[in-house]
Amino acid sequence: MTPPPASPQPASAERASPQPAAGQPTVAGLGIDLAAQAWHRSGRGDGAIEIAFARAGISVSAAEPAPAGDSEWILMRVAGDPDQRVLVFDRHEWECFLDGARNGEFDAAAAPGP
Repeated sequence: MTPPPASPQPASAERASPQPAAGQPTVAGLGIDLAAQAWHRSGRGDGAIEIAFARAGISVSAAEPAPAGDSEWILMRVAGDPDQRVLVFDRHEWECFLDGARNGEFDAAAAPGP
């Protein structure tokens, strides 16, 4: 039996011991202060998905402007994750994810098992 192909990964998954692929951005590498972000939640309690839109170079507070020309990044985390992992998406990756969700690409994965 052939294993299923690996699913595409976002730009980076930040963990307690991050080891992203070479050239992939990390929250720390982008200088983003997670505590300073405005997180948007999908629900309540542990397990809710949280999304933040950030610019590289914001390290002190959300009010501190990022340097001109820096890219916007989309951060995603799961509330209550003991490892405090954060996925980092660039704008193109995020738009592709949203397009897939709108077109039902993830419906089978969300369906209850047999």
